[in-house]
Amino acid sequence: MPQVEDGRPRTDSFSLDVVLVRIGQFGKLQILIYILICIPILLNSFQAVSYIFVASTVVHRCQIPECDKPNSTYQESWIDFAIPKKLNGDLDNCRRYVSVNKNLDPCSADAFHQSPIEECGTDLIFRDKEVTISNDFDIFCSDEWKLAMVGTINNVGMFIGIPLGGYFADRYGRKNILAIFGFLSAVTGVAQCFTTDFFTFMFFGLLTNLFGSSIYSIVFVLGLEMVSPKLQLIGCTIMTIVYAIGQTVFGLVAKYFLNWRLIQMIFFIPALFQIFFLFIIPESARWLLSQGEEDRAVKVVQKLAKSNNRKLSQPTLDKLVLTYRYKLEESNEGKFPIKETFQILFWRIVNCCLCWFTNVLLYYGLNVNMVLLGGNKYDNFMLVSLIEIPGILLPFWTMNRFGRRYSLFGFMILSGICIAATVFVRSELFYVQVALLLLGKMSVGASFQVLYFFTSEIFPTNVRNSLLSFCSMVGRLGSMVAPQTPVMAKYHESAPAILFSACALLSGFLAFLFPETNDTVLPSTLKEAEKIGQKKELEADAEIQLLKTIS
Repeated sequence: MPQVEDGRPRTDSFSLDVVLVRIGQFGKLQILIYILICIPILLNSFQAVSYIFVASTVVHRCQIPECDKPNSTYQESWIDFAIPKKLNGDLDNCRRYVSVNKNLDPCSADAFHQSPIEECGTDLIFRDKEVTISNDFDIFCSDEWKLAMVGTINNVGMFIGIPLGGYFADRYGRKNILAIFGFLSAVTGVAQCFTTDFFTFMFFGLLTNLFGSSIYSIVFVLGLEMVSPKLQLIGCTIMTIVYAIGQTVFGLVAKYFLNWRLIQMIFFIPALFQIFFLFIIPESARWLLSQGEEDRAVKVVQKLAKSNNRKLSQPTLDKLVLTYRYKLEESNEGKFPIKETFQILFWRIVNCCLCWFTNVLLYYGLNVNMVLLGGNKYDNFMLVSLIEIPGILLPFWTMNRFGRRYSLFGFMILSGICIAATVFVRSELFYVQVALLLLGKMSVGASFQVLYFFTSEIFPTNVRNSLLSFCSMVGRLGSMVAPQTPVMAKYHESAPAILFSACALLSGFLAFLFPETNDTVLPSTLKEAEKIGQKKELEADAEIQLLKTIS
């Protein structure tokens, strides 16, 4: 029975978490919903990094009219006489030696000057069969700045779309925005595959990322709100692993389907079916209760109970509804108290934004720098993606054992130390550097998992998606800086590592300023969010004790 104060149920004594434990914390319907909402994660995971392959430069050289024939290949016996080499030993993509003596064999060493160099003509010879927008839209040499712009425009779309999606998800429902934004992202993505010029491609790329960038955070929050605290970590770990698998699949698809249009169609066409989520999956009962939509919330809870062969009495449902009704009344909040949240939790939000910036900077910065290492770029990308999986599993053990704060601190510090150590490793020890960077990337993946979870736990339900999206938006500044870090290395070889490690160490120590959320329920109101971490409140929390007793 719920505890009573002044004729009203205690606001912490009969929440949705208690009901979820009673009807089955992870029953058949919840498992089915988790499988369904993991599909958008799988299909959406490639968007943030698609430019790595879609907009990459195709290896090419100048065509030498004096020597090349219709069946000529990238490497020919006379190539060293005709084309200069770059510092790394590769052939220059855009320049050739000047042909000087027409009376000699046109492909002999004496037929070319080794000092006068001229730009290529419009005809090029390609090494591979790969088709990116570079050779599809004739973007070569002096125009290659356009390729770098693709990643920038993608991030601009994400910068706008992440908070927009979060805001709409908090105002109009998780399920609705997941279905609509996922469908619109797929439509614009398919349209992009049929573009025939660079600027139309960029326009649809902007729209695709604007709609698609908030999909992961919406799914994450929806999955978090669907189960009780005991199983939230398991559910969200599954979703994060699916994201890493999705990126690995993208690398595999890009390796064997060498046409950028086909690669994107493979992911975008199935994503069109996300519109049916409007009719297939239920809305978050937790969100419905926070919006005062009690009848719809009760129907969702009853549906979950029925799928687990459990029954809930009408008095039980009435107590659940009354508990949330009184919570909203006592908190004296509107349905969307974003302004009040910024005022009361300002420094928590600032610290959260800084942690997001650091994690995104390291996550994408290490991706970019690892892919640029020697070897096959597709294999490098898949290796960097797969190393995230052990990093994702680590928090599954540490978060409950040591808490959120210590886990975030530990992973960020470990990442900073590993990256800093690469500064002191000689360049000849290539595999030691790679091992340290991979360990650093694994630690960043673990930190990211904790941070996603942490951010979802320290803000109230009615603004949870908005603030998660806001912090993620600020983090996107890190993804804009990340592609520029290889340029920093031209001025100082260790500059990227110094930047990454400094940010990681700073954010690691600032993690101690967060309240600890381990073994607490998700706050429904701003008042509850403000009290997170206060020891007396935690010890007096009757709901936690009730959850432990039931489970």
